[in-house]
Amino acid sequence: MRRMTLALCAMLAATQLAACDQSDQKQAQAPQAAPPGPTASGDPGAGAAGFQDTLQQKLLDAKPGDVILVPAGRHAFDRSLSLTVDGVTLRGEGMDRSVLSFKGQIAGAEGLLVNASDFTIEDLAIEDTKGDALKINDGRNIVIRRIRTEWTNGPDTENGAYGIYPVQTTNVLVEDSVAIGASDAGIYVGQSRDVVVRRNRAELNVAGIEIENTVNADVYENVATRNTGGILVFNMPNLPVAGHGTRVFNNRVFANNTGNFAAKGAAVASVPAGTGIIVNSNDEVEIFANEVADNDTANIIISSYFSTGYMNQYGVAENFDPYPERIFIYDNRFSGGGGSPDGIELKTLKTLLYGPFGRFPDILWDGWVDPKKLVDGKLPPELAICVANGEAQMLNVDGPDGNRNPGVDMAAHDCTLPRRAPVELAPPLDQLTKKGA
Repeated sequence: MRRMTLALCAMLAATQLAACDQSDQKQAQAPQAAPPGPTASGDPGAGAAGFQDTLQQKLLDAKPGDVILVPAGRHAFDRSLSLTVDGVTLRGEGMDRSVLSFKGQIAGAEGLLVNASDFTIEDLAIEDTKGDALKINDGRNIVIRRIRTEWTNGPDTENGAYGIYPVQTTNVLVEDSVAIGASDAGIYVGQSRDVVVRRNRAELNVAGIEIENTVNADVYENVATRNTGGILVFNMPNLPVAGHGTRVFNNRVFANNTGNFAAKGAAVASVPAGTGIIVNSNDEVEIFANEVADNDTANIIISSYFSTGYMNQYGVAENFDPYPERIFIYDNRFSGGGGSPDGIELKTLKTLLYGPFGRFPDILWDGWVDPKKLVDGKLPPELAICVANGEAQMLNVDGPDGNRNPGVDMAAHDCTLPRRAPVELAPPLDQLTKKGA
């Protein structure tokens, strides 16, 4: 994204676009404060330190089919928990009642690390871990329900990277959960397949919800606010799974204007503050029926890996496809946003293109297309970026041509693409998803 910023600035000298009206800025909705949890250990007769040992022992001794209960209380842990047995359920009494606090953690890279399948975790909170809060690695049939992950000191580079973090998983449901304060992504699903992320709240993270190198995901009815970027659909190079096929719909993505506090070198460190939805180097993405508002840089950004600013640093795999293709944006409700972009360069750009009181269009696109796929100088219809969203406009900054011919040409994107079918999770999770969503 940093490179995109520079490219946009280079465009200034070549353009004299008219100023747009500045839309009213809505006041960001205040988050729902989580009530403090009980302070006593919920493990009868065990005490805070005792419950740590009790829970870890239960996880070590678990057998398929076990249900491990976490009683109400604020339970202190100074080292990571782990589970490697399939078919286990970990259940608390509520995300604000059963709290695993790692504020004094001195050992371990996560709060809870799970390397198992057929795993359900529900109704508890994981707070203030040194690293990731909940990591589920290399499993299938995963349910994460009514879980809160939070760093209670607010946005801080020293916070753990990921809150809810299933990676290399299949058949995954993340629902009705809350993620606050992650220095990378609050809810991150990576290198996975067949995923539903619904009815969650992501707030005060660098990336609220991120779907990365994942195949076949539905992201709906979530609230993403006060993050740096609200919802991200990314493909990163040098990973074994090339993601595609994500639907982002019926979400509320507003006022994601928190300054970027990611660690230096993290991919999300290049995300401009004030972005609602970002698609980067990913294909077959549908964005529809969302309420996207008051994201100060832009409500939606479509970009290639060439605009991320770290390609030269890390390189890319030979078969990596950096171009976003088959993107369909329609029927969203846009308001506000784009009036106060992140950084002096974008602020200057916005002022020169649209006037001191204007704003960027709702959608920014860096303009990169794969030259090998062009037919008569254009992408074939099946690879296009289509926008069917009323009066919403998309600004093409013309990055490949040195920003010599930027502008808005909605006729070039007046098209439709086949709509993707809803994600249907496989048994036994299929009974937990709403049919026809």
